[in-house]
Amino acid sequence: MHNWFECKINYEKTAEDGVQKKVTEPYLVDALSFTEAEARIIEEMRPYISGEFTVMDIKRARYAETFLNDNGDRFYKVKINLVTLDEKSGVEKKTPVQMLAQASTLHDAVSVIDSGMQGTMADYVIASVVETALIDVFPFVLEVKTVKKPDEETALPGSGSGSDSDSGE
Repeated sequence: MHNWFECKINYEKTAEDGVQKKVTEPYLVDALSFTEAEARIIEEMRPYISGEFTVMDIKRARYAETFLNDNGDRFYKVKINLVTLDEKSGVEKKTPVQMLAQASTLHDAVSVIDSGMQGTMADYVIASVVETALIDVFPFVLEVKTVKKPDEETALPGSGSGSDSDSGE
């Protein structure tokens, strides 16, 4: 399960007319703690911001699921109600859950949620869709570092291990 943190960054941005302007922009980061969220947002933003910037605020964002879509340029907070039936009383119970959908329009956000929920067995009703101010989302990506093995082709001549030097390794 993801732990999402909304981080607000304050920095000087060059406007389209060339004027420097102080802005505060929210970003979403997947991290284990507030400390890691701060470190990750600094690492993610450093290549994009020239000059100094400050992490102004970090708060936990509770999203049960995120549906990221490369075709979308906006982020929508979608509140859905999971519908379950209480077998004892026979009454429908609605459990509210918040999700994040990346889409271009409100209609696309509903489509992204519908396609993301398609494989689930849960019945649901979309209660609300609201565009957020989020600029970007940074999910956790596991970096796999490969360790290069020592070159086995450097064996002494005559030991028998250097005969396949053109094997393409």
